[in-house]
Amino acid sequence: MAVSEAVLDKVRNLTTQPGVYLWKDEKGRIIYVGKAVNLRNRVKSYVRHDANRAPKVAAMISHAIDLETIVVANEMEALILENTLIKKHHPHYNIMLRDDKTYPYIKVTLQEDYPRIYMTRRVLRDGARYFGPFADAGAVHRVLKLIQRAFHIRSCRSMRSDRPCLQYHLHHCDAPCVHYITKQEYGDWVQQAVDLLEGRNTLTVRQIQNDMEAAAERLDFEKAALYRDQLKAITVIQEQQNITQVDGGDMDVVGFASDAGQTGVQIYTIRRGKLMGRETFSLDHSDEETAGTLTGAILDQYYTGSAFVPREIIVAAIDDAAGHERRLSAQKGQQVTVIIPQRGIKRQLLAMAEDNARVLLEQRRLQWQHDIDKTSGAVESLARILDLPRLPVRMECFDISHTQGIETVASMVVFENGRPAKKEYRRFKLKTVQGKPDDFKSMAEIMGRRYGEKDWPEPDLIVIDGGKGQLHAALPVIRDAGCQAPVISLAKRIEEVFIEGSSESIILDHHTPELQLLQAIRDEAHRFAITYHRHLRGKRSLVSILDHIEGIGPKRRKALWQAFKTLEDMKQADIDALAAVPGMTRQAAENVYYFFRLGTDEKRKLTK
Repeated sequence: MAVSEAVLDKVRNLTTQPGVYLWKDEKGRIIYVGKAVNLRNRVKSYVRHDANRAPKVAAMISHAIDLETIVVANEMEALILENTLIKKHHPHYNIMLRDDKTYPYIKVTLQEDYPRIYMTRRVLRDGARYFGPFADAGAVHRVLKLIQRAFHIRSCRSMRSDRPCLQYHLHHCDAPCVHYITKQEYGDWVQQAVDLLEGRNTLTVRQIQNDMEAAAERLDFEKAALYRDQLKAITVIQEQQNITQVDGGDMDVVGFASDAGQTGVQIYTIRRGKLMGRETFSLDHSDEETAGTLTGAILDQYYTGSAFVPREIIVAAIDDAAGHERRLSAQKGQQVTVIIPQRGIKRQLLAMAEDNARVLLEQRRLQWQHDIDKTSGAVESLARILDLPRLPVRMECFDISHTQGIETVASMVVFENGRPAKKEYRRFKLKTVQGKPDDFKSMAEIMGRRYGEKDWPEPDLIVIDGGKGQLHAALPVIRDAGCQAPVISLAKRIEEVFIEGSSESIILDHHTPELQLLQAIRDEAHRFAITYHRHLRGKRSLVSILDHIEGIGPKRRKALWQAFKTLEDMKQADIDALAAVPGMTRQAAENVYYFFRLGTDEKRKLTK
C-alpha cells in the first residue's frame, strides 16, 4: 500500500531537528516508534521506493497511514524518549526489533544511614535519590567505579560484618561497617558524590583533568587514558536529557503556537523528573486574544475534573496567575505554583513544548488542507472532470458478492460531501439469480429494486463497480425506473472510468483526490457486500448441519447456538452439557452428541 499524500506532505515539511517519530495505522494505534538526529532525513527513508527494503520495514509501511513527530533538544533525549514511548505503547513493529530492557539509573540510597551508590533499572518510591535514565550503561559503570574510589563509598549490600572487607585494604572504602568513619564524615563523602552527579562538583572534574595532564607529561599514557575515560564517563552522565535534572519531580509544561485563528497545544507531563508522555489538542480562538488569555483558557479546560494536578505548571504567559494557583491548589489540596521561567532547564522544556506545538499546528494545517482536498475538493474536481450537471454531493455505489452463485448479495453505500454516510447504507439478498453466477443480471435486479423505490432520495452520481458491461447492464434498468442521475462505472484493473454515452474510458491519475474518492467508495461497497455474504454463508453452513439431526428444530437449534458460541464447542460438549441447554431433551442431546461422532460416509447419507 502506497503512502498517502497527506503523509508525504508531512514528511516534506518535517523539521531537520532531532526527535522521535511515531507511525500509526488506520485505527490510530502507534505501530512503530523511532528516533532520529534529523527527523526529515530519517523519515524520508521510509517513504522512498527501495527495492532492497527489509521485509519488516515494508510490512510496517504498508500499514502506516499517519505520522506524528516529537522534537527534542538532542540525540540523547530522542534515544531515551523513544524508549519511554516504546514501553508505554508497545508498538507492534518495535517489539521484535528492540531489546525491551529498561535504561539504567544511578541510585543513591539516602534512606540508609550509610548510603550506597549503584546502578539499577528499577525506580521505586523508597526514599532513594535516582539519577537518569542513561543511554550508556558502560559510562554508568565507569562513573560508579570513579565515585567509589574518589569518595570511598561502600559497595557491600549488607553491613553485618565484624571486620573490614577487601575494599578497605584496597583503600576504596573507609569501612563504615566497623565504624572506622563517622556517619557525618561518610555523609559528606556522599554529598560530594551527589554534587558530582548533579554537575555541581567542578573541583573533582578539574582534579581529574589536572591528573590526566600530569600523567601525559610523565609519558604515563596508560594512566592518562584512564583519566580520559573517567572524564568521558562524567561528560556522558551529565549529558542526560534535561528533564531528568528538574528538581521537584512532578510538573506539566504547557506550550502552544497560534496561527490564523487556530492554536496547537502541547502539554508535557513530567513525573519524578522523567517525561512520561504528552497530550496534544487544538483550540479555536479569535486572533485578538492574548497569550495570557489563551493560557488561562487552556488550564481551565485541561485541569477541570482532572484526577491529578502537579505541583508546578510551566507556562510562557498567563493572566491572573494568582487566581489560577488558588483554584488549582484547592483542587489538589496542596500548593500549586504556575511558573513563567526566564532561563535554565524549565525554560528549555517550555521552548521544546512550544517547538512541538508549532510542528503540531503545521501538521494539523496540512491535514485540514488534505481533508478538504480529499472530500469537498475531490467532489468539485470529479464534477469538472466528468462534466456532471451538478456537484455529486450524494454518491451511491453498488457491489455484488457471491460464491459460485450461492448466497448472492448486493451492497449499496452512500457518500455525502465526500464522506461515508453509514446510516444510508443498504444491503440486499438477491432473488432472481441464486444458484448460478451472473453479475449482469444481479446488477439489473438490484438497480430495479433500488431505483424503483420512490421514497429514497435521488443521488447526484451512481457508481457501478465493474467495467463497460456492468454499466450497460445497469443503465436501462435505472432509466426505466425513472432515475436520471449520471451513472459511471469503475473498472479495477487499471482504474478506468466509463461514462454513459461514451465508448472511451477516462484514466485518472492515481494520486489525484478524485480517483481516491472513487476508489474509497468502491472499496467500501465491496467491504460491505462481502461482509454480508460471509455472514449469510456462515449462517447457512452452520444451520444446515444441525437441520439434519433428528429432534432438532428451529427453537432447539437457536438455543444450541446461544449456549455454544462455536461449532467446535458444541462438538466437544458431553451429553449432560447438551441436555442442560434450555428446550433440549435427553434424547435430543444424545442425537446431537452421536451425530458429531459419526463417520464421514454416515454423515453424507444423513444430509442427502
